[in-house]
Amino acid sequence: MSTLLKKVWGSVSNRMCSASSNPPFRISSPSSSSIAATSSDSSSLGALFDSIPLDILLQILRLVGPKDTIKLSCVSRAWRLFVSDNRLWIYFLQNYQRHGDPWDSVFFAELNLRAGYPLQPFPSHSGELSFMHIYGQRAQVPGSVIIDGGSGYCKFGWSKYACPSGRSATFLEFGNIESPMYSRLRHFFATIYSRMQVRPTTQPIVLSIPLCHYDDTDSAKASRRQLKDAIHTVLFDMNVPAVCAVSQATLALFAARRTSGIVVNIGFQVTSVVPILNGKVMHKVGVEVIGLGALKLTGYLRELLQQNNINFESLYTVRTLKENLCYVAADYKTELSKDTRASLEVPAVGWFTLSKERFQTGEILFQPRIAGVRAMGLHQAIALCVDHCHAAELTGDDAWFKTIVLSGGTGCLPGLAERLEKELHETLSPSLANGIKVIPPPHGADTAWFGAKFISNLSTFPGSWCITKKQFRRKSKANIMW
Repeated sequence: MSTLLKKVWGSVSNRMCSASSNPPFRISSPSSSSIAATSSDSSSLGALFDSIPLDILLQILRLVGPKDTIKLSCVSRAWRLFVSDNRLWIYFLQNYQRHGDPWDSVFFAELNLRAGYPLQPFPSHSGELSFMHIYGQRAQVPGSVIIDGGSGYCKFGWSKYACPSGRSATFLEFGNIESPMYSRLRHFFATIYSRMQVRPTTQPIVLSIPLCHYDDTDSAKASRRQLKDAIHTVLFDMNVPAVCAVSQATLALFAARRTSGIVVNIGFQVTSVVPILNGKVMHKVGVEVIGLGALKLTGYLRELLQQNNINFESLYTVRTLKENLCYVAADYKTELSKDTRASLEVPAVGWFTLSKERFQTGEILFQPRIAGVRAMGLHQAIALCVDHCHAAELTGDDAWFKTIVLSGGTGCLPGLAERLEKELHETLSPSLANGIKVIPPPHGADTAWFGAKFISNLSTFPGSWCITKKQFRRKSKANIMW
């Protein structure tokens, strides 16, 4: 036993000690007095263990591991109470689960998403939340296929993987765009399943749906319903056991560990500014759309390169330069007077040196006119959305729309979040600007995919997040999130 204790002391986790001494939430853990009461009232942990401080016993159990720890709950009532300590199972969730979700993401998901849609967050006093049970349930959750059908590129992979396992071209590159919707969707999903080398019948699917038909009109609602029904019909005709289809903007918000806020999705051709309250897109508040996306930024950089007699072979080269060298200036006029030269070697192409093109490319998000685009700037569209959210008075305070989450590959441009925050503070009234926070894409271009991963690994999945073929046929009784 002395040897084991020495080993324990030598392997104490500093991170876990700090987390247990300053927990970000209230957890229910047995105290020394409760253990003592249990030991005196029923059975003790044993003559040898009763003399060991409880913190040391917790360290021993961490070394033992979750499987052997759970066996101890069968020894006695005292052991059952002791091994249910939430601090212990938080440690196991951090270190033993194979899909390796960060602890703060696990806690956010289990606290806010476990009940499905409509969202019913767990009470802030999470004393009833047992992470021992959550660990066991998450270990038994079946893997699911995740497909993030972005407007430019599609990301797909297993929910148990650390990141998407593959990427492909946009939705519309699968099949003839003039062919019926059903045929195109069927070809798209069949291609993804083929690339993943998996049969559709084996696992549930979590699918992100790009936002379209933005208005709150009856025709827009009907169009969204038609697309949703077509997706479910195709997947159930392929005998997928269960389907979870969620707005891409909502998934991006989940990835940022938020359930309410404004998502700015810089897509392939357009940028959408989407207000979301408790996981639901607020179409009645208004979704702002700018006819400016990643494709336009790439095209404008190409023009700048041509003007400066910089030769390139393909748009792939231009896109590579944009993703690796371009940034957004904090102050455009000041940046013009600086030396901003930087070089990059594009594999199999050669070296390229850019200067002012590096920040002029991203500037069209704020000044579209310099690229010949007649549209409002990104900061102006977000400010308009904030004004609409404030005027709608959907909640008792304005906090829900003051978190702004960027999404999409272009949202990863260095300096974009900081510049947006600065412009919004200058554009909005002081009362609305107070508390505004802009968050860069939490997981880069794969942000929506990771939001779907949060759902897929929930202890209650598939639960109320998914719909089965039988439920789909009884639409009036099904609760499908859109």
